[in-house]
Amino acid sequence: MARDLGSPAPASGTGTIRSLIPARIDRLSWSPFHTRIILALGTAWVLDGLEITVASAVGPVLAEQETLALSSTQVGLIATVYLLGEVFGALFFGRLSDALGRKNLFIVTLAVYLGGNALTALTWGNGPAALVFLYLTRFIAGAGIGGEYAAINSAIDEMMPAKYRGRVDIGVNGTYWGGAIIGTLGTYILLNNMELNWAWRIGFLIGPVIGLAIWGLRRHLPESPRWLVMHGREEEAEENIARIERAAEASGQTLAPLDDSKAIEIRPTRPHGYLSLLRVLFKVYPARSTLGATLMITQSFLYNAIFFTYTLVLTKFFGVDAKTAPLYLVAFAVGNLVGPLTIGRLFDTVGRRKMISGTYLLSGALLAITAVLFQQGMLNAITQTIAWSFIFFFASAGASSAYLTVSEIFPLEIRAQAIAVFFAIAQCFGAIGPVFYGALIGEGEDPNKLFIGFLIGAGVMAVGGIVEAFLGIDAEGKSLEDVATPLSAVTSRPRASG
Repeated sequence: MARDLGSPAPASGTGTIRSLIPARIDRLSWSPFHTRIILALGTAWVLDGLEITVASAVGPVLAEQETLALSSTQVGLIATVYLLGEVFGALFFGRLSDALGRKNLFIVTLAVYLGGNALTALTWGNGPAALVFLYLTRFIAGAGIGGEYAAINSAIDEMMPAKYRGRVDIGVNGTYWGGAIIGTLGTYILLNNMELNWAWRIGFLIGPVIGLAIWGLRRHLPESPRWLVMHGREEEAEENIARIERAAEASGQTLAPLDDSKAIEIRPTRPHGYLSLLRVLFKVYPARSTLGATLMITQSFLYNAIFFTYTLVLTKFFGVDAKTAPLYLVAFAVGNLVGPLTIGRLFDTVGRRKMISGTYLLSGALLAITAVLFQQGMLNAITQTIAWSFIFFFASAGASSAYLTVSEIFPLEIRAQAIAVFFAIAQCFGAIGPVFYGALIGEGEDPNKLFIGFLIGAGVMAVGGIVEAFLGIDAEGKSLEDVATPLSAVTSRPRASG
């Protein structure tokens, strides 16, 4: 029997909640509310891309006597400390996001990031105290961004209708490269038109300016109704979903009544810690955990390997001037940005398994072909950049789909923590890439070593594609509760294969 669109399903027993909230979210068409979600929350990836690029661009500047007079090793550690901060932030804030709510955490993590970056710009002097202060502030900024990944991927997926979830998640994750473009152009302009000791500081303030601009939008977003109802806060959940529905109706949508059979029945339980999480991941969902870990590790290894050594390849093998080499990153970033934005919708229409395995395998094959052309001396700086831009048009969509996968294939109660765990694993393995490829590049004397390295990277991406082909989950168009039954569910629902 159909029910009124705004009313909850009746409880069927003591301590249980019967709710239509997931179905009410999934029946919505696109509205200005969803646009606000993207603007307010999706900016997290822009900020991360901006941070990585700014830190990379100003690194050599910080070695100058007129700035902080750091050694090359000390400059290199800036990125390491930032990545460690991301891992810590993802694990720490991911746990809190599942326990305390998405909104609480995506406000806190933004504040942590803003504070860390503002303090970085205030680093002064060139003694041990200044160095410790610099590393501490980069760790704090990284922790904020790491927390963003866990809290925001969860919030976006839980408030996005199923028919849009794939393209939105992939597009949003791909905007990392929009931040990279802003960071590259911004630092290039600053470093070439201002006194260095001020230019690098202002560079680190570009991100906080963007962050402050979205602060108000985040404050006015509702908490995830799915998270609220799963934690027994049914009245708040009903208020929030009604608010979202009113926004949809105000945009001209007519919301048809829902059948009661679409309701989910749950019995809220206490929050899950990391020990409970590991039991669920590797005992209840071993195949899904293998899938998530493989996709995250393979894309992280390839990206960190290519991105962090990109300018080294251009300067060592193609003789590009070190001052202009960062500009080549713009073309590379454009390819990475356009890919997810243009083919992301296919992950909802063609399907997850076909598109994820296809983008991984295709990017691996293209990288192998490019490796042969490089080894044969058939490329120059421009054609190498064009080749990489084309390869990562597909690889970027594949990499973004890794985050989509780990976000949607695990139950809501542990979603943010699962994202955090796989993000941390990926970062740790990804950190191997720059060191490995940096050693292969050396002084640019032997292209055969880098040729082997490119083939290894191609093979790594192929592994991700093969694992997806066999273990992938056909989650397109399905409610999150059908993809992964909540741990607190009283009655099971049909589940996606895998």
